[in-house]
Amino acid sequence: MFGVLSFLFLCFSWLQAKLLLRAQRLLLRVLAAGPVPRHVAFVMDGNRRYARMNHKQVSQGHADGYLALRRILEICLRLNITCVSVYAFAIENFKRSPDEVAALLDLCQEKLLELCEHGDLLHEYGVRLNVIGRVERFPLDVQVAIDKARNLTKDNKRSILNVCMPYASTDEITCSVETCVQSALETNNLSISEKDIENNLMTTLAGSPPLDIIVRTSGSSENVQVQFSSTYWPDFGLFDFIPIILDYQRKVWSL
Repeated sequence: MFGVLSFLFLCFSWLQAKLLLRAQRLLLRVLAAGPVPRHVAFVMDGNRRYARMNHKQVSQGHADGYLALRRILEICLRLNITCVSVYAFAIENFKRSPDEVAALLDLCQEKLLELCEHGDLLHEYGVRLNVIGRVERFPLDVQVAIDKARNLTKDNKRSILNVCMPYASTDEITCSVETCVQSALETNNLSISEKDIENNLMTTLAGSPPLDIIVRTSGSSENVQVQFSSTYWPDFGLFDFIPIILDYQRKVWSL
């Protein structure tokens, strides 16, 4: 009798999971029929607080954050969002404890190599991986993993995933301005426009369209919708993202 009940419970759980997956995919198709942003960026914040709240090691919080990245990336791709940027490792993170920095770097290398071995999601949706930031500041083994992942996806043309690490927006702007100034000096054309600076940003050079939505960031721009979520990044999923997309569609339709 116990065996029969266990079997029925497993069947019910399997059916429930299948129905939930079908409902989620149907919902995504409905949302994708409306206007969708071309470029969405996520500040993956809250891993450490999530770990403390769930009595986990900080390193496990970061690992769960990677699972959230994979989950939300697939949602974006199913919505036909063609460019996703994630801020994975800030330059400031080098100031954290040596153990946490080492754990973050190990996770970066592990997941990049895992991506190379099991890159089904990126290839299914034709995603090209860009790693944007001061990569030369990473240890050599992490740089090798980055190059391997880049080369694996370099011919994919349908979508873009920008993993920003080690990155800071101020550093990106500084690099762009330095490039513009150097070019102006070499050509003896001392006129530098806002467009020149925009064209030399790391994200622009990587082929990314302008940002439409930033999730969990304190920055602002007149052309970007800034959205906040109280959910910690490792818990962030479809039902946290739906209100953001609906708000974007409402604002587009109201123009």
